[in-house]
Amino acid sequence: MTATLAQLMGHRGEFVAFLRKQGATAALAEDVLQSALLRGLEPWAELPGDDSLVPWFYRVLRNALIDQARRAATAERALERYAQEPSDAEPAGETRRVCGCARQLLRALKPEYAAMIERIDLGGEAIEEVARAGGITPNNAYVRLHRARKALRDRLEAFCGKCATGGGRCTDCYCHAEVGV
Repeated sequence: MTATLAQLMGHRGEFVAFLRKQGATAALAEDVLQSALLRGLEPWAELPGDDSLVPWFYRVLRNALIDQARRAATAERALERYAQEPSDAEPAGETRRVCGCARQLLRALKPEYAAMIERIDLGGEAIEEVARAGGITPNNAYVRLHRARKALRDRLEAFCGKCATGGGRCTDCYCHAEVGV
């Protein structure tokens, strides 16, 4: 097994270049290479002879990249469906009214959560732009935005009570409470 790994690692640069030519980023190429190495070197994997090891591993890499792309596409479709705004959402580009409670409670969230809500929901930026600027994938940005919205919603419901629940958006806040964050 060690000799096989050494032989494959001798072609590491070529494998990464192959994955990059297939459209993978540098980080994704490294991830796919590592997972393919793990999958290909599992104890029950049938390894070919020395002469056909490298061509066989290229097939393993190609299949691992295809699998990763399928998983990413499935996750992205699910996140897009989940992150869709309700049909009565305000059109993009309009000034969004937000109650003082929400603004104050937003400051108490994790900084990366608060930034996502500020930039995407309040600032109207595209999630892909925010992801690119933050050096994260769009999928990660969708997840982070979902978690940020949930955290803010939970805080609003706990703090404001009735005016923040029942499908309301807390835009017509009547709790008039002082927020001590």
